[in-house]
Amino acid sequence: MFSATLHYLTRFFQLEQAGSSVRREVIGGVTTFLAMSYIIFVQPGLLSQAGMDFRAVLAATCISAAVATLIMGLLANYPVAIAPGMGENFFFVYTLCAAAPLGFGLSWQQALAAVFLAGAFFVVLTFSGFLTRLIDSIPACLKSGIAAGIGLFITFIGFQYGNLIVANPGSLVQMGDLSDPVAQVSGLGLMIMIALLAFRVRGAILLGILASAAIAAAYGMVHYQGFFSADLGLGRTLWQADFAGLLSAPVAQAATALFVLFCLGLFDTVGTLVGVGQQAGLLREGTLPRAGRALFSAAFGTTVAGGTGTTTLTCYVESATGVSEGARTGLANLVTGLLFLAAMFFSPLASMIGGGVEADNGAGSTVLRFPTLAPALIVVGSMMLKAVREFEWEEPTDYIPSFLVTIGIPLTFSIAHGIAFGFISYALAKLVTGRGKECHPLLYFFAALFLVQLVLV
Repeated sequence: MFSATLHYLTRFFQLEQAGSSVRREVIGGVTTFLAMSYIIFVQPGLLSQAGMDFRAVLAATCISAAVATLIMGLLANYPVAIAPGMGENFFFVYTLCAAAPLGFGLSWQQALAAVFLAGAFFVVLTFSGFLTRLIDSIPACLKSGIAAGIGLFITFIGFQYGNLIVANPGSLVQMGDLSDPVAQVSGLGLMIMIALLAFRVRGAILLGILASAAIAAAYGMVHYQGFFSADLGLGRTLWQADFAGLLSAPVAQAATALFVLFCLGLFDTVGTLVGVGQQAGLLREGTLPRAGRALFSAAFGTTVAGGTGTTTLTCYVESATGVSEGARTGLANLVTGLLFLAAMFFSPLASMIGGGVEADNGAGSTVLRFPTLAPALIVVGSMMLKAVREFEWEEPTDYIPSFLVTIGIPLTFSIAHGIAFGFISYALAKLVTGRGKECHPLLYFFAALFLVQLVLV
């Protein structure tokens, strides 16, 4: 029976053609899970800031990630795992659900409706040629600026979560008090994570989170809540999307929300597919076979995310760690997906590690901080900032709009506003320099949409 199963897996996933084996795929799938499993702790802690239930978000995250990852493995036969994207979740909490004027002021139920609709739109477009035209319409410099800007934004939030930066009425922010236990836990956790990454330790971010939790426990910030629970609490977010409320919002605002959610998911997915595919030797003459199936996996997973109660799904660059261990086919994804399903039953452990503690915000009041998650956010943000290397530094009409995106996202505390700065400035820069033909008509359309949203909404 066992040998028959191995033979079937070898044949179904075409392991011999890929130069792999069941053992390599299993090890690669486990490695990928360890590298990206930090999202299990980060996602519930983050979305709880929007009023969502911690345990329900954890279950929704694991279910949607498992479904999308399994579809990717079975349909596209690629070792590329999928889960809620870092950046998409921050857009959800700090733009869609944030009160005006910083955010759109949507409820988390309305924001879930936007996630679902963006995913459904993505699914439909995977069957057309429009995705290629849309990707081509946005210049590489702006895509790089978006990635770098989100990286700075995530890092800034990480410093806040760790109380390493606090509010200041005169200068807006200032350095936190390093004698504060929250800041000390965050700083020590960050140093441990840097060391683990420097020594190429597998699952460094996850191990860093666990180490931060151990330090926090020594400070009396983490208390035992158990490890296993069959109570997923999913009913508190399952199909709670408020479509009527979203459609009653201003048209430009709703359209912007859908557009940004869609583009973030698309750009992250395409970029990761190409990068990991190149590392795994999956590209054929510069193109990725079965790319449509791969895009469909992320798109369908996003609709599952909106229905169950989490944010937009994207392909994870951490899949490259599994590839480095020999994963070459979708069998690795089968392993990663099953591990995600198993992980959702350990919500007490996640609550214990990812839960917040009260701390002084520097303005005389207490706020909820997350010292065990802060180091992970800072590190992930730093990784995303590598995109600045792709800026066209010799061309002002390219690198200045890219810079405006990068700096605009953290300074406006809004991913949507930062992207708007980039799109509008790029279109105007090309027009006023007589190079309007370098700007795709679709980009002019989206720049006009952003301008209307900024001025009138």
